[in-house]
Formats: sequence, C-alpha cells, structure tokens
Amino acid sequence: MHSSELEPAHQQECCCLVPPGCSKTLMARPVASEAGLNFLAVKCPELFSKWVDESEKAVRSLFAKARANAPSVIFFDEIDNLVVIRGKESDGVSVADRVMSQLLVELDGLHGRVNVTVIAATNRPDKIDPALLRPGWFDRLLYVGPPSEIDRVDVFHVHLRKMPCGFDVDVSELAHLTEGCTGADISSICREAAISAIEENLNCSEVKMEH
Repeated sequence: MHSSELEPAHQQECCCLVPPGCSKTLMARPVASEAGLNFLAVKCPELFSKWVDESEKAVRSLFAKARANAPSVIFFDEIDNLVVIRGKESDGVSVADRVMSQLLVELDGLHGRVNVTVIAATNRPDKIDPALLRPGWFDRLLYVGPPSEIDRVDVFHVHLRKMPCGFDVDVSELAHLTEGCTGADISSICREAAISAIEENLNCSEVKMEH
C-alpha cells in the first residue's frame, strides 16, 4: 500500500483477513510509516473492563487520541474479540454489545472524526458482527494469505542471518519444502533447527541442512 492510498483528507476503514502467524501486526505499522502518519495500535481484548462504562470510555479515548494526533492510523488487532455478533446474550445488553455500539458511533463520524484511518485484522471473520462490514464502515476487506515461495526465501534469510549455517543449507530448497507455512511457522522451524543442532552436539558451530 502506497502513501497515495492514504491521503490525510480521507477517512478510510480496512479490515484484513489474516490466518494466524502471517504477521498482520508487522504489516500494519509500515502502512502508517509509508504514509507519514501517527500509528496507534491496540489489542482489542485490552479494551474490555469489568467496570461499568469503562470499556466504552476506552474506545472513546482511543478515537479522541487519534483525532488529537491526526493524521493518524488506528490498528485494531484481533478485532473479532471486540465486535462479536450482537444479541447473543440472553440477560440484556452485554458489555460486548455496548462496546460494539460505541465503536459504530465513532466510525460513523458523529464526533468529527477527521484524518483518521482505521485498520483492523482478524483470523476469525465469522465472529465479526455483519453491521461492521457494511459500506461506510469496514467496507474494504483484504485477505492476506501465507507467504509465497519467493517470500518464504526472504523470511528464511531474516531468521537465519544471525544463525551460523553450514554450506549445505539451501534456503531455496527450504522454501520449497515449506509450502503453506506462515512466517511464524518458519520462525519456529529455524528455532527448532538450532535446538536440534545443540542437542546433537553442545559444541556445534553451525546448523546444517539435516537439522
């Protein structure tokens, strides 16, 4: 995404559908950096509070902070924990319902929200209230899948650059063998290879392809 897609004068909302381990948070921050905007990241479960009205207040405060630092980007991580489908509680309006309503009010621009771009990420789109996905709110949905083979080569290079590797380690072959793996999977593979090498020989000086 280029900076031209995030002109400060516009208000945009985008929801990224991302499988677990595909670095959704790492992708959101460069969006703001590329466009020269302030970046506000929040993990949605952190907005909930056991005290009455505190959760809604947290949402209001977040948008107020974004407006004060405009132009800015708000990034909601794990938004499926915040905007669950309403009406599931049988004992009246739940905290989740009130938080969802407050978020819709903020997104609707009723309090002069200007120069604020909202990005959210989830790996459970089925849990999101359909009202949030209608035009005017999160109306741009992007699917971010696992890395391609070429991308996996780059990911392996990132995780192996500080790891002494033998001459037989073929990153291209590793990328080919890890079809469907996410960035988190590749990180785990490299870490397990290092552990395997140490378990084999405490004095080992390099990680080999067999590891």
